[in-house]
Amino acid sequence: MAEQSRSTERLLRTLRRRTGAAASGAVEESPAGAADATAPRTNPIVDAGIYVAGRRIATPTSFDEAFRLLAAHPDAFAWIGLYRPRHAEMEAVAAEFHLSPLAVEDTLTAHQRPKFERYEDTLFLVLRAARYIDRSETVDFGEVHAFVGDRFVITVRHSETPDLTRIRRELESTPSMLAKGPSVVLLGLLDVIVDDYLPVVLGIENDIDEIETQVFTGSSRVSKRIYQLSREVIDFQRAVRPIKQIIDGVRGDRVFASAGERRRQELRDIEDHAIALIERVDVLRETLKGTLDLHISLQAQRQNEEVSHMTAASLKQAEDSRRIAAWAGVLFVPSLVTGTYGMNFAHMPELSWAWGYPFAVVLMLLTGVGMYTVFKLKGWL
Repeated sequence: MAEQSRSTERLLRTLRRRTGAAASGAVEESPAGAADATAPRTNPIVDAGIYVAGRRIATPTSFDEAFRLLAAHPDAFAWIGLYRPRHAEMEAVAAEFHLSPLAVEDTLTAHQRPKFERYEDTLFLVLRAARYIDRSETVDFGEVHAFVGDRFVITVRHSETPDLTRIRRELESTPSMLAKGPSVVLLGLLDVIVDDYLPVVLGIENDIDEIETQVFTGSSRVSKRIYQLSREVIDFQRAVRPIKQIIDGVRGDRVFASAGERRRQELRDIEDHAIALIERVDVLRETLKGTLDLHISLQAQRQNEEVSHMTAASLKQAEDSRRIAAWAGVLFVPSLVTGTYGMNFAHMPELSWAWGYPFAVVLMLLTGVGMYTVFKLKGWL
């Protein structure tokens, strides 16, 4: 019951976040030209803040300004959000914060698997976000990279998902929490990523219910829909499963060593939620597999029924053909005899025979009855 209460509370918190974002008209943290891929982009910084005691004291708009402000406030930490930075831009950030070239290369390449890695003084995470699109009934996957140090958090997105504005707005509304430093930002990032998985699970479950109904209708589009949904579930599974390992790594990392018991409880709550989601995704995949097997069985049954109908029709045609052939055989001898004596030749031995006509009639009757009896015994008539 306690686990169910925590799941219900987390769902309500997710809905409040979504409702709050919609009510305030907030747009996902993204650059001005993110909506137009062809528009020129001069600044990869979508939002940046310098925080002291949990409060934003400055909003730098360039890397140089951010570096200068951070150096001017030894007790501050920087939170810089980037959207698809170029190589030179990431080199500038890497040089300032001493980021690992391997991690920077992964960030520039993108399309990485979810993972947790420690490079000297920097923690590097790759997380896969997901959101369910009701209109198209599809799952949209995003990717966010995070560099976390003692005095900085750098988030790099390669898609519109996830919505990092929610995290920043929520943490800035509670300065006492944000005053804990980069570990709180990391915790908020994990929390939002995992929370956003729940609507995806609910959407996929609804799609599976619809498919299970369509399977029994014999719709020709069911096979394609099952395959598409299976691919989405597999991709979703690849995004969700590593979360447990990532949380284990964060829990034992030194960036989380100074976090209080409350932060650790929140991390355990996120982990419990992630485990529950992993189990539900595994069930979804098994359900889809069973639905596909059921669909194949029903298709085979329908084909067998069609073959049975065709076989029955063929047997009926064969039976009719035998009956026609049998009656043709019965009538053949009488027709042959009457045809022979209907040729009207002048010299035929039987023409002058007194018993010729009765003999011909009896012969036709006997042969007809005999052939009828034979065909009847064979079941042709």
